[in-house]
Amino acid sequence: MARYILKRLLLMIPTLFGVLLVTFLVTQFVPGGPVEQLINKIQGQAVQGESAGGGSKIYRGNTDLDPEKIQQLKVLYGFDQPAYQRFFTMLRHYLSFNLGESYFYQQSVMDLIISKLPVSISLGVWTFLLTYLICIPLGISKAVRDGSTFDTASSTIILIGYAIPGFVLAIFLLVLFGGGSFWDLFPLRGLVSDNWNELSWFGKLSDYLWHITLPVISLTIGSFAIVTLLTKNSFIEEIRKQYVLTARAKGLAESTVLYKHISRNAIIPLVTGFPSAFIGAFFTGSILIESIFSLDGLGLLSYEAILHRDYPVVLGTLYLFTLISLFAKLLTDICYVVVDPRIQFDSLDQQPR
Repeated sequence: MARYILKRLLLMIPTLFGVLLVTFLVTQFVPGGPVEQLINKIQGQAVQGESAGGGSKIYRGNTDLDPEKIQQLKVLYGFDQPAYQRFFTMLRHYLSFNLGESYFYQQSVMDLIISKLPVSISLGVWTFLLTYLICIPLGISKAVRDGSTFDTASSTIILIGYAIPGFVLAIFLLVLFGGGSFWDLFPLRGLVSDNWNELSWFGKLSDYLWHITLPVISLTIGSFAIVTLLTKNSFIEEIRKQYVLTARAKGLAESTVLYKHISRNAIIPLVTGFPSAFIGAFFTGSILIESIFSLDGLGLLSYEAILHRDYPVVLGTLYLFTLISLFAKLLTDICYVVVDPRIQFDSLDQQPR
């Protein structure tokens, strides 16, 4: 076990290196880098200044920056150094989790990520909990009643929910319950109210849940189908096995067979996927949902970083999320062995990836 874990940890190094290298190379060829954007911003301010002062509104060449100032901007952002030198400097800083400073926000990338986490954690944790707490019992019920009217009706409902894009559902909920054309029951924006600090602890909790309801519903509905059908298929596969017939032949109660024998084996694919699902729920932001509900989370941060060519934020968040994902996959493999002793690390090591 220790040998397998050590091997997986060592394999993380080339994986991280490859992901960062490819992304860094792509950023070098994307037009409109941070220097170009700052130059355009300065030129635009110069033109607006002329117009405001009564000058001509037509663009003039004297608003261009001279080469010396452009070189100073390159030095400011570190683009005066060769690309390979900037890349290895970045890797050296990443070893100590120094993710650099944002070009656009003028703030440490790590501090920026931490400041956005409350929104993403709120959305992720509630989405994860509601998905598994609802879908596992629903999937078990569907497996036990396979082919019944309940199974058909519930499958139809969850597949319709899966087919509806999350942002479309979010807009519909806002129009219906957010003070649009119908009821004004939920707030339109933010994670908490402006007077949140003045509320009692119960008031703070109520206010928080009041704000998070519509975004969580928009994110959760689409994920019901996958977990529910996975649970159902896993239980159906176990129900049809020989040991279940043997247990029933011994006269055991149906509830005992289901929850003591079948569940112990059928739940393995779900339990082993918890680490990846939990980490993914924590750090995966939805750009559209956060934009619709004016939630300033990691999804919106990533989008703005790409839009503004904020390379430290792009590469820093990619490094952090890739590292966390690799550890989550390692925890998934460890969960396989913990939950099912029949699986050995040697067999996992031989599986193609």
